[in-house]
Amino acid sequence: MALNEVYITRTASFFPNNPVSNDEMEDYLGYINGKPSKSRRIVLRNNAITNRYYALEKGGKPTHTNAQLTALAVKELFKTDPEALKHIDLLSCGTSSPDQMMPSHGCMVHGWLPEMGSIEVVSPSGVCCAGMHALKYAYMAVKIGDAENAVATGSERFSASLVAHQFEDEIHKLEALEENPYISFDKEFLRWMLSDGAAAFLLTNKKNKEGLSLKVEWLEGISYADHMESCMYMGAEKQADGTLKSYLEFDHHEMNDKSVLSIKQDVKLLSENIVPYGGKMLKRLFDTKGITPDDITYYMPHMSSNFFKDKIYQEHVKNGIEIPYEKWFVNLSSVGNVGAASIYFMVDELFHSGKLKEGDKLLMLVPESSRFSYMYGLLTVC
Repeated sequence: MALNEVYITRTASFFPNNPVSNDEMEDYLGYINGKPSKSRRIVLRNNAITNRYYALEKGGKPTHTNAQLTALAVKELFKTDPEALKHIDLLSCGTSSPDQMMPSHGCMVHGWLPEMGSIEVVSPSGVCCAGMHALKYAYMAVKIGDAENAVATGSERFSASLVAHQFEDEIHKLEALEENPYISFDKEFLRWMLSDGAAAFLLTNKKNKEGLSLKVEWLEGISYADHMESCMYMGAEKQADGTLKSYLEFDHHEMNDKSVLSIKQDVKLLSENIVPYGGKMLKRLFDTKGITPDDITYYMPHMSSNFFKDKIYQEHVKNGIEIPYEKWFVNLSSVGNVGAASIYFMVDELFHSGKLKEGDKLLMLVPESSRFSYMYGLLTVC
């Protein structure tokens, strides 16, 4: 069976509300225990994020759900041709912050897009790689001819789990026990890292007749969960032996007391492993795909923090695949870390930048610290 070529022919992004500066963050997320954070400035200095977006008003009132953000990104994709939305074969939506456990995120997005009609919908789960998994499903469906076209999305609404009231019961319990009434760093660290937003790609088996398209050369992934314990988690508590205790095993009092539904990250495990493990597969891909750093026009590594930039570069040098900084294209500082949507935002910004020319090659790398998995991809401008 002959396989189709697959092209990204449209890209779009949607950010809720106005950008939020570093000094405004607690106006939206709130003050835990009524006091300014002691760690905020330290974390922000390291991550170099200067603006982010929240689906919140000041004071913490929500303005959008994750599904609404994603649907608005899809509508943006078809803003010049809304009729085309009626002729999509597949909707593939990745996120790590769905609005509910059931129904699936993709089906909730579809519910906000009735003009699509009844179509196939898929919802890859995970963390940062979820957006790339959604892209790969859409890519494979078009590749084998199961769909003529598909929409893939990446989105997050982290703010709902970062607002101060999510931690109030835990703080009150600590005060009652006369312990330090501050949430642990593994929880607070992420309050100053994460952002909201959604983005979408249109994939087809034909490139644009006018203007540029992005040919999907390959998408590859790997997980190291066979020997690595969990690093980033939500809806669970990490035990001394590295296993996770599910939210299903806590009563409702413990759920609140321990902020079980907040996002947590084992910072030490992250810093020691996220970069070296990401370099392993990249080195293998350069060898097996027959590419060199000279072939790459733009390198788009998803980074949770600018703290990792030099570490990533040095790891590549160690592996013999030095990619000079002038080839890097990253927008972390201006949009924040939007998890599963971050790689979409980079591609979208570059696609509409006017910088691309035929033959340019875009290398994508998306790490996921949850249990150390990674996605990689190569696009060629045509």
